[in-house]
Parts: sequence; C-alpha cells; structure tokens
Amino acid sequence: MKRSLMQPASMLEGPVMKNMLRFFIPIMLGTLLQQLYATVDAVILGRFVGKTALAAVGGSDIVLINLIVGFFVALASGASVVISQHAGAGEDELVSQSMHTALALSIVIGAVMTVAGVFVAPQFLSALGTPQDTMQYSVDYLRWYFAGMIPSMIYNMGGGILRAVGDSKRPLYFLIVCVAVNTVLDLLFVAVFRMEVAGAAIATSLAQLVCAVLVLVTLVKMPGAYRLELSRLRFTRGLLGRMLYIGLPTGLQSMMYSVTNLFVQKAINLLGTDTVAAWSAFWKLDGAYWPISGAIGIAVMTFAGQNYGARNRERIFKSIHAGLILHLLFSLLLSCGMYFTRGFTIALFNDDPGVIAQGMQIVAYLAFCYPLFTCTEVFSSAMRGVGDAVRPTLLTLLGICVLRMIILFIVTIPNPSNITIALCYPVTWAAASSLFLIYYKSGHWLPSFSEKHA
Repeated sequence: MKRSLMQPASMLEGPVMKNMLRFFIPIMLGTLLQQLYATVDAVILGRFVGKTALAAVGGSDIVLINLIVGFFVALASGASVVISQHAGAGEDELVSQSMHTALALSIVIGAVMTVAGVFVAPQFLSALGTPQDTMQYSVDYLRWYFAGMIPSMIYNMGGGILRAVGDSKRPLYFLIVCVAVNTVLDLLFVAVFRMEVAGAAIATSLAQLVCAVLVLVTLVKMPGAYRLELSRLRFTRGLLGRMLYIGLPTGLQSMMYSVTNLFVQKAINLLGTDTVAAWSAFWKLDGAYWPISGAIGIAVMTFAGQNYGARNRERIFKSIHAGLILHLLFSLLLSCGMYFTRGFTIALFNDDPGVIAQGMQIVAYLAFCYPLFTCTEVFSSAMRGVGDAVRPTLLTLLGICVLRMIILFIVTIPNPSNITIALCYPVTWAAASSLFLIYYKSGHWLPSFSEKHA
C-alpha cells in the first residue's frame, strides 16, 4: 500500500492546526449525522405518536443505550490507538494484524450487546423507576434497537480503523447515505405503517446494517497488506491484549458515566412525564455537543498516537494545543447556538406548553457550561493516544463520577428539581478538567522515548 495512505501528511507533517481541522471536520460531521439517528426518532415519535413515546425513547432508554453501547464502543477505541501507533511507525503488517483482530473483537462485542440489550432491558427499566405509561414503549424500542448491535459495532470499528490510518472522509460519506435511509424508514414505519416506537428502532437498526455493509466493502477493496480478508479474522493475542489494556479503562469510564446518569434519570423520573419529556428534548440538543467534543478527542488521540509511533514529541504537544483551541472554540459556538435558539428547538420535539417551558429552563441552566469540559476531553484523548489509559480513567472517575454521585445523594435526590439536577454537570466538569490540567503539567503521562531523526 502507498505510504501516503497510511502516513498522510495531515498527521505527521505540515501545519498541525490546519491539518487537524481538515481531519476533524469529516469526523465531526459524521458523528453529528450519527446523532441524527436518535434525533430523527425523537422528532418523528414526538410528532406522530406523542409525548409519552418521546419520554420513552429519550429518557430511560437513552440512559441504558449510553450505558451498554458506550461501554463497548469505548472498549473498542483501544483498537484505534494501537492501529494509529503502528501506522505512524510504518509497521504495515502489524496494522493489518491489528485491523483483523479489531474486527473480530467487534463481532464478539456486538453479539454480547445484543443478548444484554434484548434480555436484560426490562429489568433495568423497572429498576430505574420508569413511568408506567412509558414502560411498554421503552421495552419495545430497546429490544429492536439492540437487535442491530452486530452491524452497529462492525460499522463503528471499521470507521475507527479508517480514521486511525488517516481516512476520515469515507465514514462520513457512509453516514450521509445511512441517515437518509433511517429518515425514510422512520417515516415509513412510524407515520405510514403505524409501528410506533418499534418501527423507529427497526429503522435505526436497518440503517446501521447499511453502514456496516459499506464499511466492509471498503475494507475488502483496500490495496496491499491492509485489505480485509475474512479468512484472517482472528485474535492476535499480543495485539488484543494491548487493545484491551487501553480500551477497558475507557469502557469502564464510559460505564461509570452512564451509571451516574442512571441516578440522574431516576431523579428526573420522580418529577413526572412532562419533566422527563423536557429533559429528553434537552438531551437531544445536548447530543449535538458530545459528538463534536468526541470528534476533537478522536483527532487529538489519532494525531498523538501516530506521532508517538513516529517518535515526534514536539508534534504531540502541538496536536494537544491545537485540540484545546478547537474544543474551546466549538464549545463556545454551540453554547451560544443552543441558548439563543432554545425556544424554537425545544418546540421541535413536542408542542406541549409545560414541556417547552421546562425545556427552555434546563437549556438556560446548562448551555454556557460546556467549555468547562475542554481540558478533560483533550488531555485524556492525548494521554490515551500515547498509551496512558489507566490514570486518565481514574481522574475522570474521581472528578466526574464520584463527585457527581456525592452531589446527587446530598443535594439532588433529597431535593429533586431542574436546578438541582442541572447542578451535577458544570461542577463535575470543572473539577475533572482541573485534575487533568494538574496531571498534564506534571508530564508523567508521556512515556520516555528517543526521537527519530530524518
């Protein structure tokens, strides 16, 4: 395979900010399009079925989806780090072995997620105190959603492989097709066939299947040693161990995020269906931020990983500085956009006056808090890119998860309201970012190495 495919100038040469922006934009657009799956579901269900369906798919369901899917997607992220490091070092055969190991892992992960989601969902929903008027909708949506987890994981892993070797554009093209498929099927199954929440989940799963097929075809057609060969799908023990070493702490971190949010959702459920629907609408708007934050994290992690493989210390730090600027800028832009359009955007999901009023209140509390998360996202991504996965996870667990649970049990649950629920987020984002800044300044996160010289 040509060297330019595996070691593009955008990673290892040239202006870092310009090249990171060029790499980041397709990832950002792709993750936003992926977020549209859930948003389209919410808008169509809220309009054609009602606020009970909206509360079902946007309340307890989304928390459980984030818990289970978030854990396994984060677990799989270790594969991207390993692949990007070998790509930066120009070790083609190890990239190939890593790719086949990663895809085999995605199939196993997808199967486990399907079983967990289909059979365990009702028990989790009951434990959350899901309102009875939304329970059946919630169960139906989760079961059909998790039925499509193998294709979903294949797409996520395949897209991660393409980005790790420098191709951030084709995953975006695939998602454009898949969002269109999802939207058409959503309207067909929900508005025409009246399949309600099950129809929305089936549409999403079928769209994920289209994504998986597109990414597999692309990998099969890649030239040289980096072509996917189905007969070579197997685990390479050493590479799998490295992927899990990096990915497992990240997966546990994601799970702990979601566990704390389960308690947040439990507090929200205590306030009734209107409040659940209002927070559900807010989560959809909030969902526009996290894909962008995550996309910047992926870009920083990939740049740091490839330059660590290439043993270029200076460029690792330049990548971090570029990531900080991008993250802060986009956080501020989204904060302003969310706040000043809140009346219109909340009403998109449901026209109930009580839902709109509470939704606007929630946005006003949280819209300008997102910049507080900048240091957490950028520093943790760079640290994982160079192979330091355990300590960033511990910092996140302490600064966000543990502190959020303390606030929940001391402040929120004894006095549930929109303001006490909202308080959990900015306080913990600021605390975690402070911890990461201290650790970054210590320098202990970057392994010692001798730089390569041309």
